[in-house]
Amino acid sequence: MNSFMQKKETVERKWYVIDAQDATLGRVAAKAAHMLRGKHKPTYTPHIDCGDYIIIVNAEKALLTGNKLEDKKYYNHSMYTGGLRVRTAKEMKEKYPVEMVERAVTGMLPHTRLGRQMAKKLFVYAGSEHPHMAQKPEKVEMK
Repeated sequence: MNSFMQKKETVERKWYVIDAQDATLGRVAAKAAHMLRGKHKPTYTPHIDCGDYIIIVNAEKALLTGNKLEDKKYYNHSMYTGGLRVRTAKEMKEKYPVEMVERAVTGMLPHTRLGRQMAKKLFVYAGSEHPHMAQKPEKVEMK
């Protein structure tokens, strides 16, 4: 019996929409990362980018449980002395909800060239509107 190995030329990609309204940020990110990698397909191959395009809407309405709004910190460094910038999750959710969701998803992808390639198929929007209606995306239910 031979193992099936997907070729990058034969990958078929679909478009999916995930609504983050009233859903936990981690669960949304895990679902999106799973589908970006292509693990929901029977043709999944670890060394090929066989995932689908993911659109996440209502990023500003994603939930954080517990005390994460006050306790969770997001760090950036400019690579200059004293260039550390720290933001709380509450600040990120109010001012940069798209970046918060993108960071959650990309943190669950491989930290390699392949992971960066997968992350390019992620589109996050703060509101409920998105410009990808021509691709006829399918809605994914969050449980």
